[in-house]
Amino acid sequence: MSISSETFRKSPTKLTYNEYVLFPDDGNRHEIIDGRHHMNAAPVPRHQAISRHIHNQLYQQIEVNKLGEVIYAPIDLQLSDVDVVQPDLVVVLAGNRIITQTRIRGIPDLVIEILSPSNRRHDTELKKQLYEQFAVPEYWIVDPDECVVVRYRLNETGKFEESTEFKDIITFDGIPGGATVDLSRVW
Repeated sequence: MSISSETFRKSPTKLTYNEYVLFPDDGNRHEIIDGRHHMNAAPVPRHQAISRHIHNQLYQQIEVNKLGEVIYAPIDLQLSDVDVVQPDLVVVLAGNRIITQTRIRGIPDLVIEILSPSNRRHDTELKKQLYEQFAVPEYWIVDPDECVVVRYRLNETGKFEESTEFKDIITFDGIPGGATVDLSRVW
């Protein structure tokens, strides 16, 4: 049984994962953050091409070497019972046992979001706060308009440090030797 999106948007109570799984398969991306329903349109082709180029580079360095998994959307990332999102890309290293048969349940090692006109504020503010709250160690925001990746890393106090922008190459240091993404092969 599925329930209409309109019903979820008007709900006065916090939605949980149990309600989330009833969202309609309507081509949109549904998420719940702090129990509130958020919906974005499906990604455009350029967005998907950028995702594929980043995924392929990380896959070659992480999955091929059996250091973890690089997973692309759509995938449910359940951070709590009232926080379920669909990041564009997620890296879960081998020692981090959070991948289940139906979703990722827990804190991944890297989350990557690619901005679209419909989700810019959602990814740069709301989801950034969410990922910081749940202590995601590293968060990349990919901006296709500016051809830049903004990286946030948790500091020793559990807060995201000042962001760093990358235009040429960005490295995920979560694996020995790091996993490098050549951004000239992304745009």
